[in-house]
Amino acid sequence: MPSIESLCRVHALRPDSGSVGTTAIDKRPVEGPVKIGEYGLYADVQADRKHHGGLTKAVYAYASEDAEHWSGILGREIGAGLFGENLRTRGVDVSGAVIGERWMLGAEVVLEVTCPRTPCATFGRRMGERGWVRRFAAEGRPGAYLRVVTPGEVAAGDEVRVIERPDHGVSIASWFTERRSADAVALLAAHESGRHPLVPEMLDSLEVAIASSR
Repeated sequence: MPSIESLCRVHALRPDSGSVGTTAIDKRPVEGPVKIGEYGLYADVQADRKHHGGLTKAVYAYASEDAEHWSGILGREIGAGLFGENLRTRGVDVSGAVIGERWMLGAEVVLEVTCPRTPCATFGRRMGERGWVRRFAAEGRPGAYLRVVTPGEVAAGDEVRVIERPDHGVSIASWFTERRSADAVALLAAHESGRHPLVPEMLDSLEVAIASSR
């Protein structure tokens, strides 16, 4: 059964050499039920709110299967929260999720897949692996950001069900790695029809992809 393996939120703010000066990437699993509101898990924060968090990136999900892939490559454990994720899932193809699809978590929470995670320098410093940002991007397993459609309470072990999936077929991973002009056209058509509105971050990337294909 596809499920939530861990729910993670900030453990402590840490000093960081980036422009913000601090980071909230240190996420760790929490026990018991956790409330999820429109800005994500209660008691979680983001230090760099220009690039993380907010209504369109309220929750970051990463699959255990992808974490295990990295563990094999790096020869180290990739524990829940190490990548800064809020949801560590099991049996959910997070990077293969179709942009705009909706998940039901447990009995009441509904989330919508909005855009891929773009690795940043803070993530690179967190991992301490040479060329990490480039290596992470090259593997095409970025994980997904989600917005909160219906708030509520969830806990580790709760089922994750896909309850709606757009027919444009463009996944988080395919957009992150390829950004094909045909996919951009399909996404834009879904957005303009009102069937599956895209978040601003996706619209910006569509414009770049379409312009570069001309």
